[in-house]
Amino acid sequence: MPTPQLPLNQILHGDCLEILKTLPSNSVNLVFADPPYNLQLQNPLLRPNQSLVAAVDDDWDQFTSFAEYDRFTEQWLAECRRILKDDGTIWVIGSYHNIFRVGRMMMDLGYWLINDVIWHKTNPMPNFRGSRFQNATETLIWAKKSSQQKRYTFNYHAMKNLNDEKQMQNVWHIPICTGTERLKVDGKKAHSTQKPEALLYRVLIAASNPGDVVLDPFFGSGTTGAVATKLQRSFIGIEQSAEYVRIAQERIAAIVSAPLNDHTLRTPSKRTAPRISFGQLIAANYVHVGQQIFSSDHQIIATVKADAHLLWGDQSGSIHKIAALAQHKTAANGWEYWYCEHSPGEVVSIDHLREAYRHKAEEIPPFD
Repeated sequence: MPTPQLPLNQILHGDCLEILKTLPSNSVNLVFADPPYNLQLQNPLLRPNQSLVAAVDDDWDQFTSFAEYDRFTEQWLAECRRILKDDGTIWVIGSYHNIFRVGRMMMDLGYWLINDVIWHKTNPMPNFRGSRFQNATETLIWAKKSSQQKRYTFNYHAMKNLNDEKQMQNVWHIPICTGTERLKVDGKKAHSTQKPEALLYRVLIAASNPGDVVLDPFFGSGTTGAVATKLQRSFIGIEQSAEYVRIAQERIAAIVSAPLNDHTLRTPSKRTAPRISFGQLIAANYVHVGQQIFSSDHQIIATVKADAHLLWGDQSGSIHKIAALAQHKTAANGWEYWYCEHSPGEVVSIDHLREAYRHKAEEIPPFD
């Protein structure tokens, strides 16, 4: 029996539980879910001047009990797990009202949590009543399908680049939607919980690649689809409100993206790059037999041997072994420890030479 075709780059109008059942198993790379939070608001929220605060009191956030909410949550989470590819991951966002219940259900269903990510809203709504701390965060749970899942997408170096060459932490400081990004209809918010594109940008850059399929079962105003379109991912959206479907379709249709290629959209990872040996650099004349290479402070100097080992005093060994010995360590990354004079007056790391060799092998200009 042939596998049903995925409705790529479409917004499916209807009940998410029913529509999810129609999607084939093991078919999408990433799920981003922004489900109802079940806020359980009991009284109108007033500002100090007694004006009414627009709260999340939409019908889609109304549940008669925690039990009803839990049944709904377990059902859509189970379907998303079925639909995810075996190397796929899911992100679920929520507030303190629901995220702890969601996390427990995810673990009970077999998901394996990779990270929690705290979205710190740099411009949160004040706590008008002054009865508790200002709510300035939401939590995203990032999980894979099971504890046995070995492979999943994490573009570590891309996230590091986004964070000024430092490891990206799990606290993201991003403002809520304001100004022109906030969609409006007749001067009012088009959607009460519209997420900022900057948040989805990080999620998609971190956990997907160009051409991947991203499923959003609570599509709302279409932020996931908008960012996916800009980053050349395919999306599948599910939304029960015809008005939100219309708003999202218009939003995505208005996007004009410049043609991009893989070199623009992807960040190479050393984990997946072809292995290059130090001997290959010697054979290709990037480093020469008898040449001296040295530590960054020039205090440790070794000589390159014909067999790709280094000679340091009476010690001989690989670039990693000698780097470890020189630092009195049990192990070290020789690629990042050693430097050499590549041309008169130009000192580079041998890791830089390795990347140059790799680029040349891929017929990409090796240096800027």
